[in-house]
Amino acid sequence: MRVGGVTLARLLSRALLATLILTVLVSCETISYYGQAAQGQLSLLLGRKEIQSLLGDESLAQETRSKLALFLEAREFAEEQLLLDPGSSYLSYVELNRPFVVWNVFAAPEFSTQPQTWCYPIAGCVSYRGYFSERSAREFADSLERERLDVYSGGVDAYSTLGWFDDPLTSAVLHRSDHALLSLLFHELAHRLVYLPGDTTFNESFATFVEKEGLRRWLQLHPQPGLMAQLEREALIDIAFVALVSRYREKLNALYAGSLDEEAMRAEKALVQEALRVEYRSFREEWDYRGYDRWFAGPLNNAQLGTVASYNDLVPSFAGLLRESEGDLARFYAKVTELSKLSSEQRSILLSEAGL
Repeated sequence: MRVGGVTLARLLSRALLATLILTVLVSCETISYYGQAAQGQLSLLLGRKEIQSLLGDESLAQETRSKLALFLEAREFAEEQLLLDPGSSYLSYVELNRPFVVWNVFAAPEFSTQPQTWCYPIAGCVSYRGYFSERSAREFADSLERERLDVYSGGVDAYSTLGWFDDPLTSAVLHRSDHALLSLLFHELAHRLVYLPGDTTFNESFATFVEKEGLRRWLQLHPQPGLMAQLEREALIDIAFVALVSRYREKLNALYAGSLDEEAMRAEKALVQEALRVEYRSFREEWDYRGYDRWFAGPLNNAQLGTVASYNDLVPSFAGLLRESEGDLARFYAKVTELSKLSSEQRSILLSEAGL
């Protein structure tokens, strides 16, 4: 039997191998976690259907057909123009019966913005733990809260297996606008190109920059003047949002470095969080933009603020590296690859210089 162009035996053997590796390398306490991960991944692989075959199905909804066709076109663009290697990923589609593929849980100490990390044999140490079940994610989050950790969780509509499997497109992302769908594709393909186990900020900032640069180049070939103006404005809003959150994260860092006792520090922390909410209301009116309302409905705790740092802190540095490469993506990727081979200290110095 073949599933999405791959034999079922091959899928099962890969999934079994991954499960065996994980089981050997982890304690009994986490075997159940890896079990749900392997089961969830296998269910995705077994549910795949080739996109080209679906496009030939006359019963396919027109909106879905348009999204799938656009996705294949963007995949080709990513390979030819952005020099990203999709391998055999994103040639298949999975219809899900849930709004997200996985739910990620983030955590941080009550009085530190440094995120807690979990280490995995393949991905290295990352600042989140993913579950294919929302209920399981909630149960894990509850257990962390009982340990007095700050916790933040949310649904994710796509992720990359870093080339271990041929990742499919899923129905969870079809609600996105066309440009957001393309950004997602470029982001996930960037992870396949360069991924440094254990450095979430490096990985996510790199992928975030590639998605933005990829979309910019796509729109140069497919001009949409109205959309271009909208995206330029949204980019400015994103920069302002990151600056706002970063400023309050630094306020919390200063608070935690102080000498207040726990009770007083907890009270001051609550005041900083409330001040951030108040300033966001002014931010929203200034920009006439409601796109972050859902995010600000969260707890605004250390764990949540850390998610903004992971995805954005080094984006200016990667922009600087591309300028140094005179816009040549091959040279840019080579520089990033070399950076990934350096020590954390050397990498930080060079990235800081590139971001100036």
